[in-house]
Amino acid sequence: MRMRILTQRALRFHGKDAFIAHLPSSVKVFDIGCGNRSPQRTKELRSDIYYVGLDVGDYFQNVASLKYADEYRTTSSENFVSEISKEHLNFDAVISSHNLEHCSDQYGVLRAMSGALRPGGQMYLAFPCAESVNFPSRVGTLRFSDDPSHQLPLVWQDTIGHLSHFGMRVVFSRKRYRPILPFLLGMALEPVSALFRTVMPLGFTWAFWGFESVIWAEKI
Repeated sequence: MRMRILTQRALRFHGKDAFIAHLPSSVKVFDIGCGNRSPQRTKELRSDIYYVGLDVGDYFQNVASLKYADEYRTTSSENFVSEISKEHLNFDAVISSHNLEHCSDQYGVLRAMSGALRPGGQMYLAFPCAESVNFPSRVGTLRFSDDPSHQLPLVWQDTIGHLSHFGMRVVFSRKRYRPILPFLLGMALEPVSALFRTVMPLGFTWAFWGFESVIWAEKI
């Protein structure tokens, strides 16, 4: 996994791994929607971080990954906002990577996440762009509806506006994030992706299509 982490960090200057790498030392991080072995991925990159993960279930987790978490909690989708809200002003950083599109109360979650940050705290958001509702269907998710657990696509300008209303200042944003090298590799591999109707590894297909919206923000 460590080689994959370092590769992703090098390929995506504003991806999740780059965000984690740039955080100050010994910060307290709230990873909201922390599936796909995110505890292990985060702590292997930054062992100094105090890591708290929250999710509505053990989504593609394993015992080895969960051992990396300093705290790990699960809750129901109905109580998701209230569980986040309990952590008011308690964190230096919040990560929400492909979490909001699974939430029924998206802006309630965004408000609670913003409230969990201390002044000067930093937030990483990633979610499918609204345009993905019209992308071709592929195994691994390229069209928004490929994942049946997706709720509604986030409206870009509304999301930016809500962040401002919740006391956040956007420091980096891309409605359709297309880092140059993954984009070029995705373009080269697109005929294979289209032929087999599956996304290519390391997010190359996502980069080519601009599937992912990415925002870095800071609590004022």
